[in-house]
Amino acid sequence: MKILLTNDDGIYAEGIYALYQELKKIATVTVVAPQSERSSVGHGITLSHPIWYKEIFLHNKLFGYGITGTPADCVKFAISVILKDKPDLVVSGINLGANDGCSVIYSGTAAAAREGALLGIPSIAMSLGTFIKPDFRQAAKYGAKLAKIFAKEGMPKGTFLNVNVPAVKPSLIKGIRMTRQGTEPIHSAFYKRKDPNFRNYYWMSGKPPVKKTSNDLDTCALNNRYVTVTPILSDTTDNLFFEKMKERVF
Repeated sequence: MKILLTNDDGIYAEGIYALYQELKKIATVTVVAPQSERSSVGHGITLSHPIWYKEIFLHNKLFGYGITGTPADCVKFAISVILKDKPDLVVSGINLGANDGCSVIYSGTAAAAREGALLGIPSIAMSLGTFIKPDFRQAAKYGAKLAKIFAKEGMPKGTFLNVNVPAVKPSLIKGIRMTRQGTEPIHSAFYKRKDPNFRNYYWMSGKPPVKKTSNDLDTCALNNRYVTVTPILSDTTDNLFFEKMKERVF
């Protein structure tokens, strides 16, 4: 099995290295990731300037290839330039912080997996539900387990899996649960501050979605210590509204 591994936290991030350590036990892994952090860039691609790449060595061994583009660029570039053949699976992560609910829209981690799905490759996005003192080892084990399963079983073209792992002790994880994507928006907050020249500037933050009570939703199940696996469609057409409106004469 051949796996393309990428992320949005950058090629030097702890999460991608932890996932690489587990995936290489079951597959041949090629790492192609941004040279620096590209979090929350969504599905942006680079059109206005060139892309450069270089070999990245860790512990005196070739680890992968760092490129100047976005996570979606990484998948496109890897398949077009670096790899001789399409991989059997694209894995993106492990992201620092959960990508549940509406975060999937903004996430560069999810975008890389979506790009793989658009190219007809089974793809998985992996995230760990914390920003504080992360331990990626358990999430990496789940990543390898799911990679092994879905590389064999496949996925519908255009669909990828969005996986979130709770940041708790392994013994406290209740199991793996299939979930739906939450739709509660992230409520933005802008904090007003002053720079050294006493000019006002604003730093964006946000309040997390309101916790729902159904473990069928990714946010709720993650908060209740489940590893959540959510199938995400790249086709965002509202089919119910389409059927309702297609006969209408404008």
